[in-house]
Amino acid sequence: MSELCVEIWNDCLKIIQENTRPQSYKTWFEPIKPVAYEDEENVLTIQVPSQFFYEYLETQYISLLKLTIHKILGPTGRLKYSIVMDNYGSDNPLDIKVPTTDRTNTVNPAVRVPINFDDEQNKPIVNPFVLPGINKIKVESQLNENYSFDNFIEGDCNRLARSAGLAVAEKPGKTAFNPLFVYSQTGLGKTHLCHAIGLETKKHHPNLIVLYVNAEQFIQQFMSSCKNKTRNDFVHFYQMIDVLIIDDIQFLSGKTKTQDSFFHIFNHLQQNGKQLIFASDKAPSEIKDMEPRLLSRFKWGLSADLQQPDIETRIKILKRKAFNDGIELPDEVVDYVASRVKTNIREMEGIFISLIAQSSLNRKAITLDLARQLVERFVQNSTQEVSVEFIVNVVCNNLNIAIEDFYSKSKKRELVQARQLAMHFAKKYTELSLATIGQQCGGKDHATVIHALKTVANLLETDKKFKTLAIEIEKNIC
Repeated sequence: MSELCVEIWNDCLKIIQENTRPQSYKTWFEPIKPVAYEDEENVLTIQVPSQFFYEYLETQYISLLKLTIHKILGPTGRLKYSIVMDNYGSDNPLDIKVPTTDRTNTVNPAVRVPINFDDEQNKPIVNPFVLPGINKIKVESQLNENYSFDNFIEGDCNRLARSAGLAVAEKPGKTAFNPLFVYSQTGLGKTHLCHAIGLETKKHHPNLIVLYVNAEQFIQQFMSSCKNKTRNDFVHFYQMIDVLIIDDIQFLSGKTKTQDSFFHIFNHLQQNGKQLIFASDKAPSEIKDMEPRLLSRFKWGLSADLQQPDIETRIKILKRKAFNDGIELPDEVVDYVASRVKTNIREMEGIFISLIAQSSLNRKAITLDLARQLVERFVQNSTQEVSVEFIVNVVCNNLNIAIEDFYSKSKKRELVQARQLAMHFAKKYTELSLATIGQQCGGKDHATVIHALKTVANLLETDKKFKTLAIEIEKNIC
């Protein structure tokens, strides 16, 4: 090794060290060894530990290397890599000129991403040192900008998971929520929350590599790496991620070899303070055909479930959706749709989209009748609707009260009691908001409904005659 090449490389390192973080410098530049300097060609040759190492430098630090070499060796200076090719038995250095093209900044640093090569013609064949199954492209976080925390409505059903997600985004890898395991039935917001955590993390830490990937995509990438004999590169790539988000993690069930590689990825990221976030349709203890060592690791952090949203939360979700799309929806339509679609947020949003489409195509206003038609068409058991109007009719029939008297402003005791019973059963069977119930029971306000519910609850416990009457009315409602 000539003293001149060492001197030149040391001068380069001084510049590089000033422009990189200490940990990055230690990881990616200290292992490099200067090999030779060809004065006539003005070429510095450096030796890197592996093909993977070279690929990372060439994508992540290309601009810095180019500027450094040009500053030390002049505009004609070039850099040549000598790669330790353990798997190929080749000692020939790979001659690579420092690219002169600029690379624009991306949300994530540029690294190598495992991809599938099902089409023979897509395989990289120009450079024999580019491993099959690996392509030099910039990592996209694969995050959906629409799935932000601003659009994730908070309620009792998701408060724990949402709060944990915000904490993780602020301090990834540095909270007790690592891994963060989110689970629920389908359509309750797991995917939205995963994307929201990723987006929020990028706001707080723009230099971190955040990657969202579905388990099926992860499995396909692993299979491709096995087929192309690049399994180590697959593992190395994922071990470089700072915040790894894997959706539908339950799909790893029964995939023994994939689980084995994932186990090593998990351990590496966890031990190096990286953040892991998983989403599943089952709690960790309910996932079958998963290695016990993985299940135990899923439980290291926080497992938070997303429950079915209550009526108030569903109304907020629909109103936010309408606001974001610039659509004005009548409150009665919002309340009706939210009351009929109870178990799946995605289905409720589908009804909303259908309403917009029907209104636009037919040039009709969005009305309660249109909402009823769509709900009856798409929602199971929608014909078994219990409306406030139906409840009022049942109550009035049982108490021998005229409908017009029920809706009058009279405060006679029997009319007040009839309204209170109607509000009680409306709250029990319709899941409408309290404000809507009051509006449909004679234009009463929110406070009046609360008072009515308390009064009926007290009478049911203390007045046997009233309780018997309420039971008879309820039989006609059910």
